[in-house]
Amino acid sequence: MKLRIVKITPELIIQLLQGKQCSFSSNLPGDTELLDLKLDLFTKQVMAVVRSDNFEDIAESCPIPEFTLRTSAEQKAATKPFENTKIEPKPEARIVTAKTVQPNKLEIKMENEFSPDQRKLLSFQVKGDFVIVKPIQFLKEEWEDINEVVRSLGGKWVKGDIISYWEIPLR
Repeated sequence: MKLRIVKITPELIIQLLQGKQCSFSSNLPGDTELLDLKLDLFTKQVMAVVRSDNFEDIAESCPIPEFTLRTSAEQKAATKPFENTKIEPKPEARIVTAKTVQPNKLEIKMENEFSPDQRKLLSFQVKGDFVIVKPIQFLKEEWEDINEVVRSLGGKWVKGDIISYWEIPLR
């Protein structure tokens, strides 16, 4: 999972939308994709879930690590370029290795229902009595076709606060 959470203030977003000078110079990689935005009125922060191939891969069982934006002064003082900097998970995050599950005929059948191009955009995981199908990147026009395949298999789209996915029951 190559996701990170970026926390910024609503005031900073307003400044960006107004085209004003901001106090930070983004150190996000060039291939960063915005997956979700959530406004937390209690803490007065906007949490953005972003994805990049440059982020270190973190196990799905771990919480999504936070990515800290550097200020302009920190950016100039940094001696290492971003590409050589590793993003480490928070110390309290434990990496738990999942048991390897032998794919049964139904799982393979479900995966084979998708075209090879669609399979490249998805990850498949068995959880209990369901196959969880998650997009690994933002889906544009592909979403409708994939959703149609999932629904034909008896599955449904599960909308989450940060991560959404399809859930297909094992029969």
